Amino acid sequence: MAARLLLLCALVLVWWTLNGLVWTGQVMGMAESTGQTLPLGPVLRMELASAWLWAPLTLGLFWWVRRWPIEPGRILRALALQWLAVALVIVLRALAVLAFNDAIGWYPELPPFTDILGKSVLNNLLMSWLIIGVAHAWFYAGRARRREREAAGLESQLAQARLQALTAQIHPHFLFNALNSIAETVHRDPEAADRMLVDLGAMLRYSLDGSRRKQVPLREELVALDHYLGIEKARLGERLQVEWTIDSDLLDADVPPLLLQPLVENAVRHAIAARTTPGTIEIRVARGDDGQLVMEVLDDGAGASSRHDVGTGTRTGIGLGNTRARLQCLYGGEHGFEVGPRDNGGTRVWLSMPCRMSGAVA
Repeated sequence: MAARLLLLCALVLVWWTLNGLVWTGQVMGMAESTGQTLPLGPVLRMELASAWLWAPLTLGLFWWVRRWPIEPGRILRALALQWLAVALVIVLRALAVLAFNDAIGWYPELPPFTDILGKSVLNNLLMSWLIIGVAHAWFYAGRARRREREAAGLESQLAQARLQALTAQIHPHFLFNALNSIAETVHRDPEAADRMLVDLGAMLRYSLDGSRRKQVPLREELVALDHYLGIEKARLGERLQVEWTIDSDLLDADVPPLLLQPLVENAVRHAIAARTTPGTIEIRVARGDDGQLVMEVLDDGAGASSRHDVGTGTRTGIGLGNTRARLQCLYGGEHGFEVGPRDNGGTRVWLSMPCRMSGAVA
């Protein structure tokens, strides 16, 4: 507020100084056109004084408009108050002539006050209303900027709340499925179940730490994903084969926590768990031609058309639907997300996002 007030004062002073100089040039030019020669000093003094008298009056009118603006619901009252302000300006300008004429020299000999007041009406009525109009524009522009900032803040808070809710949704979903996997394994293979619990503990630590951060380095995401795959490999054995193709230059790229795990879990459930023969899941991370960070999760299962949560129909599940919503919250139109069949059978989940390295300024 203080900075805005200082800016307004500076603009008002500069504006009226420029007006005084322009008025001086006009008076001198008119005199020369009629063959008269006027001394520059007295003309400059009178015109600058007339202009500078407007500076405090302008600030007063701005304050008046801010206090009682013309707006819906109280137009008549506000108009009456603006007319009152205009009348005060006219009277104050006339009184200023009486007070400072000896020093400035507007009149060689002061006329009656009624004459001065009448001339003040002619000279200052329109100018007062012009200033009131400008003050309203300044007032409403400031109000619009404040509302834009408030709306942007609310939108940011809403997006953050939605992102936190989406991230929180993943945690119980993953935990429930992981515990189910351990429960299926604990009686037939206690050692495998023990390894699964170790991996689950690491995943939970990562999950809790990730819930406090919007972005994590890709290397942390891949380590957590490896723990998850350790749980599934202990349950599925040789039926689950995993291939990694990771660009090592991108290990410090920022990604949302638990971004890949729901996608891989979806592939495990639909492409691997229901079959008796070995199946393969491929995880690829590379930089796209446009500089975006590109991730892919591919499987050799039955194909995307057999799934219920691919995000293209009415039955969007937590895995892909949640990922799509989180990417939209974080990146808006800067991300890409596609789910579809592979040419040689199976399903391909493809996503891209801005490639930002950890510690870099976005």
